[in-house]
Amino acid sequence: MTAPRLALATLFLLAAALSRGSAQEPVVVPLWPSGAPGFEARKDEPENVKKKGKLEQSVTNVNNPSLTVYLPAKEKASGAGIIICPGGGHSVLAIEHEGHNVGQWLADHGIAGFVLKYRLAREKGSPYKVEEHAFQDAQRALRLVRSKSKEWNVNKLGIIGFSAGGDLVLYASTKFDAGKADAADAIERESSRPDFQIVVYPAIPKTLNFAKNNPPALLLCGNQDRQNISEGLATLYLNMKKAGINTELHIFASVGHGFGLREKANLRVAGWPARVNEWMIDLDMMKPMQPLQGKQP
Repeated sequence: MTAPRLALATLFLLAAALSRGSAQEPVVVPLWPSGAPGFEARKDEPENVKKKGKLEQSVTNVNNPSLTVYLPAKEKASGAGIIICPGGGHSVLAIEHEGHNVGQWLADHGIAGFVLKYRLAREKGSPYKVEEHAFQDAQRALRLVRSKSKEWNVNKLGIIGFSAGGDLVLYASTKFDAGKADAADAIERESSRPDFQIVVYPAIPKTLNFAKNNPPALLLCGNQDRQNISEGLATLYLNMKKAGINTELHIFASVGHGFGLREKANLRVAGWPARVNEWMIDLDMMKPMQPLQGKQP
């Protein structure tokens, strides 16, 4: 590692150390107070949760979709926020390394993180569909955060998805609307368009209609992932570029599927959150943190 990169990495780790523990405790907010439309009767059905200590590792039987809100300390808040869609093949939510770990990292770095528990269309016996109910949950999450933008100090709102959560990001970024101005529910008056999109080793829907007004995109995966992802993401990049979407692509060498954000990670891919941070700064979606006095290298 060169001296400038080493210095930057040191600052980056120090920023995490200084900020950790200063973020607010996460809270859970349901997307609909009375339950998901058409499924209100299932609102109080318990989720099936596997835990490691107090931390959720995986979740099934989601019938009352919600956001777990990770807010940065007020003095560190950048004004940016990201909705986080964990993967799991739409049959389970891999909510630790593709959800809560990401939300905590974002909060530690001045970005509000919102972990989405969405309904699972491919769980055994599920009445839900990906393009209808899970997508509805992603849209509602965007509207909900926008409706609380002052309370949560979010003026730039993006969405990130891992694996199966990636197709929700791609749907949300191509099938958005400005909201319904006459809706009785004030949340439904808000826009569902993300300001930016991030997909990490995503499931890629076959039917996507790209347009120049789609939000800027950051695409990440490993070159040892399945062919439909490791090569499909390169094709997705080219299709987005052709449509005029501001798009950036990172394919990490010798890395497979499901790396997420873990305490122990392949060194080749462990720095992907820093790439997200740099990309957001370059897009003026947030200002860089200043953890130390003086100028950064």
